[in-house]
Amino acid sequence: MPTPVVVTAYFHPAPGKHDQVVEALRPAIAAVHEEPGCQLYAIHDAPDGTIVMIEKWTSVGDLDDHGAGEAVRALNGSLQGLLASPTEVTRLVPLPAGSEDQGQL
Repeated sequence: MPTPVVVTAYFHPAPGKHDQVVEALRPAIAAVHEEPGCQLYAIHDAPDGTIVMIEKWTSVGDLDDHGAGEAVRALNGSLQGLLASPTEVTRLVPLPAGSEDQGQL
């Protein structure tokens, strides 16, 4: 069975562009939810105005396919001029601990 992959992506909106970044992300979210291997793809607001995407993929292969897919290309295009700095993306491998339901994403 493949090892799941959790991803965090930090989007730093340019001044005054927070709502536009959120609206640019929404269509990508709907499209990505239909991709094979997508278990979680959700955005959250951080206190400093950063938008944090948390993702979970069934396998590295599914994540790699996602990264090369149309939804990501379209999203990158729609974010042009809206970010103060490049998106920070980190791939994480779960280290389960505690209960099966609560010890991992």
